[in-house]
This record gives sequence, C-alpha cells and structure tokens, in this order.
Amino acid sequence: MPSEPEDTSDLAALRERYRIERERRSPTETARAYRDVADGFGHLLADPYGTVADRAPLTDTVEVAIVGGGFGGLLTGAQLRQAGIEDIRIIEAGSDIGGAWYWNRYPGAACDVESYIYMPLLEETNYMPVERYSKAAEIRAHCQRIANHFGLYERVCLSTQVIALDWNAKEALWDISTDRGDRMRAQFVVLTTGPLNRPKLPAIPGIETFQGHHFHTSRWNYDYTGGSATTPMDGLADKRVGIIGTGATAIQCIPPLAASAGSLFVFQRTPSSVDARNNAPTDPAWAEALEPGWQKRRIESFTHQLAGNLAEPDLVADGWTVLAQAVREKLAAGASVADAASLLEQADFEKMVQVRERIDAIVEDRATAEALKPWFSLFCKRPCFHDEYLGVFNRPNVTLIDTQGRGVEAVTPTGVIVGGVEYPLDCLIFATGFETATDYSKRSGFAIRGVDGVTLTEKWADGMSSLHGMHTRGFPNCFVVGSAQAGMSANFPHMIDEQARHIAWLVRLARDEGVATIEATESAEREWTQAIVTNGERRRRFLEACTPGYYNNEGQPSDVSARNAPFAPGPTVFIDLLRAWRDDGKLEGLERNGAHARQTEKNL
Repeated sequence: MPSEPEDTSDLAALRERYRIERERRSPTETARAYRDVADGFGHLLADPYGTVADRAPLTDTVEVAIVGGGFGGLLTGAQLRQAGIEDIRIIEAGSDIGGAWYWNRYPGAACDVESYIYMPLLEETNYMPVERYSKAAEIRAHCQRIANHFGLYERVCLSTQVIALDWNAKEALWDISTDRGDRMRAQFVVLTTGPLNRPKLPAIPGIETFQGHHFHTSRWNYDYTGGSATTPMDGLADKRVGIIGTGATAIQCIPPLAASAGSLFVFQRTPSSVDARNNAPTDPAWAEALEPGWQKRRIESFTHQLAGNLAEPDLVADGWTVLAQAVREKLAAGASVADAASLLEQADFEKMVQVRERIDAIVEDRATAEALKPWFSLFCKRPCFHDEYLGVFNRPNVTLIDTQGRGVEAVTPTGVIVGGVEYPLDCLIFATGFETATDYSKRSGFAIRGVDGVTLTEKWADGMSSLHGMHTRGFPNCFVVGSAQAGMSANFPHMIDEQARHIAWLVRLARDEGVATIEATESAEREWTQAIVTNGERRRRFLEACTPGYYNNEGQPSDVSARNAPFAPGPTVFIDLLRAWRDDGKLEGLERNGAHARQTEKNL
C-alpha cells in the first residue's frame, strides 16, 4: 500500500526530517574522500573512442590559444571569429571536439535542460533539435556543426593534452607545452576545461584490488558491454553488474543497464530527486512559427526564472522553472510579495512532496520506495528528470543497495561490501562524477605558472580570487571560463556564451589598441572576491542546510568554498554587469600595458 499523503502544512516537521537525513550523511560520521584518478587508475583517462593522428610538434605562435574543445572552447572560438579574430588555436585532449559530450557516451545520455536553450547557436547554424531533450549523439553532432560553421576544425589540435602553461614575461606570451612535444606560444590563453572533464573516484578502501571489469561512465567500455548508447548491451546478459552513484548520470544509464544486465546492483549513498521528463519530438508547426531571435528570448527567459525574476514570462515551463511558476501562482492568488522567501520555501516543500509521492506511485516495494525518497530542497542537488528510472526498481534483476548515507564500505577483489555484506560482481561501474576540486591544476590536469613562476594552485590555495571570475592577478592575458565567482545557471552554455562574448570583446579591444597585456588590478580582484564572499552568505546558509554533495563541499562549507562560489546576485545581474562594464569602456579594474609587436610564425 502507498504511504499516507504528506502534510505539507507542517513546515517545522519537514525541516526536522531534512535535518535528520542531512545529519545521517554528515562527514563528521563518515569521512568523504576522493581518489585522484591518476593514482592507479590512469587508464580511466584514456580515450576509448578515437585514434591519435600523427603530426609534427608545433613551435609557432598564435594570438589566442583555447584549452578545451567543449562548449566553452567552441563558443569562445565562435565569438572570437565573429569579432574578427582569426589567429585561434583550440587544444583538445579528445580525438574530436565536444568536451563532456565527446566523453559522455554512456547508454541513455541526454541533456536534462531543454534542447532548444541548451544547444547553443541554433539559429546561427540553422538547426532545430529533433526532440525537446536531445540524446548525446545529437548534441555531439551539433558540436561538430558549430566547429564546421565557424571554421574551427582547421584551428584545433586534437588528441593533445596540455601539460604546462608558463608566462613568458620577456615576450609577453604564454609558453604552452603538450604531451605531443608541442612548444607553442600565444598572446592570450582561454581556459575552458570546465568542471566535467576529469573523472572522479571515491576513495573506497580496496578499490584498487577489484579484479573484475571496471570503468567510469565517462569512458564507457562498449567493447565489454556490447551494444551502443541506443541498443541492448548483450555482453552483460550473464553478468552481475554494480554501479556506484545515483546522480544525474546514473539516473540516465541505469534503465538501459537494467534492461541488459543479468543482475544489476545500484549502490546509493543519497537519492536524487527524480521527476517526470515528458520528452517529446519537436513539433514542426511550432518550429516553423518561431520568429528570428527566438532562441535568445527563450534562453534569457529560462535564466530569469531560475533567478527569481517573476515579472519575466516563462517560455520554457519545465521542471527547472517549476518553483518560479509555483511562487507566481501563489502571488496571483493573493499572497504578499513581502513573503517571497517563505513562498519559495513553501513551493519547494510542496514540489518535493510531489517528487516523493511519485515514487510511491511507481515503486512497488515499500522499503525500496522509502530508500529512494529525497529529503532535501530541490536545488540542494542537481534535479533529475526521467520517465523510466523509478520503474527499474520493479524489475526482478535490479537490487537497490541503500547505504543509509554512509557510502560503500569497501571493495574486494570480487565485489563490493555494504553493511558487512559482500555483493559479488563481474563488472563495477563508477557513476561518481568529475573532479571539481579547488586545485585548478588537479581539475585541468596541467600546471599553470604565472608571473615569477607562481602557480595558479598556489595563488588559489585559500580559495579563488578574481575579477569577474575570468581574470586573476599575476596571470596576464589569461581568461578562465566557469561559474566560480561568475554567473551560474543550470543552463551552462548560456553563461559560457556570455563569458565568451566578453573575452572576444576584450581581445578585439587589445588588438585595436595595440595592447600587450591585460591583467586584473590587485584592488579590483580583492573587492570582487570580497563581494563574492559577503553577498554569498545567503547561499551559504542554504547550502549548509543541504544534504552533503559537491554543491556544498560534501557538507563542509568553508571559507575556501565561499570564495569559489558563484556570483550571488544571480546570472541575469552578472550578465547585465558585464554588458554595462563594456558599454562604459573604461575597463575599470584592468591594467592595459604597452604595445605588443608579435611575429606570428605558422608551421601548420
């Protein structure tokens, strides 16, 4: 029988249940640690999807070098080309562009933000997604479409890993070393390696002893599993498969795994909130009726909803914007605008009740249903959406191993131990996410040495310091693309595109004015960083009340994590701030130094 309906009016009881569930997962009881994938698991960094083409090492100089060929690199390249900057090089570790969408080919992989706003430059490339939430292959093909449209393929070094960036003060250039023997140079470097590129492993005792087959979801081994992202994996038909992790990736790959494996064991530390996806093919009539500028309007509408700008219309109306919709409805029903914060909390509680009631309606076993229920605010973890995930646990070959928030105890040569019980496995899959550590070199996989040889890791040892999240003192002509100390939205490409526009504008200005270097001033960096910390107190209090995860530094908010936080006033304010800063034209907070005479030497 389903559980009794929850009482959404007793907010105090719900808050207390959230606290209890958070404390069960508190790192004061169970230490949270992760293992550097290079420590004994370097093979998980290998590229299983392509081959390395022979080429001679490069020793030339370019105007702009972009590290990373995902959406960040592609959008930066596109914006630079539209600004008239032609001397560009993208350096990408994969054998093709695409970034996260090159690596993530696990079965079921798809975007969880609407395709019409997630896939950038649709109007510019004259493309319309085939469905509302596109599969990985279509997104990967769109990355290739962008590269072809903006002439980026002839400007990319594939299968090339940067191993060091060193500032050459005498030449006012960056020296770039790679694993292909390259010793190229660039006036500007743009770091677009992103947070979703380096696999992360939990530091489980004995993890290195497992003798069965194992891989990370971002390096899916179809040679072992058989099949493809869209066809049955017949190689698993007689296998006992375990998967560690129940985040956004696992939610997508578990249903096809369940349909293919002889037995599937899902090891869960913390359940995700999983709401209905309701995907659908793109309506041709709707697409035909769209007017020029439709994507920009739709993208901005989505970002406004997440920022709580309720006066803006909701053109997307999906699971991401549901809280804004609910608050808007409460206001329309007569609630006071002055109570907006409490209205948001009420809407959040009500939404999470719906999520838990959906579990009761789908999952037949009561104990399993209870274990799958999330007891935290909607945005404490990345919300998930799937129409098949919950039903998987009704299959006789699928077992949920709920670790009660403590995580897996140990890995043995033959299986995984939870609660003192060993679960024998033939294959162990890690759906454990990506390296998001403060140490930028750990995330990027290479050292960045600025003025006087100081590394970015040393500079940011106590947390990030920047201007606009893109410039950091002591690293001239170096731009960082990301959400730390910058705007953040669930629709990552929107924020990346805004940063790419800003960078292209600055590079163009530097060329037009004959500027050698651009660098944040000490005072501007200090003031921006202090504002990030001060204005982020509300967000910090929210995260402290959340279940442990990578959003809140595994339940341990700190001064370092506070400095690495996004721009608290929100993404729309951040975008407006950058636009006003450019329009003002004073470049407040940046130093511009000297004319730069550079000879470009090409050996491509």
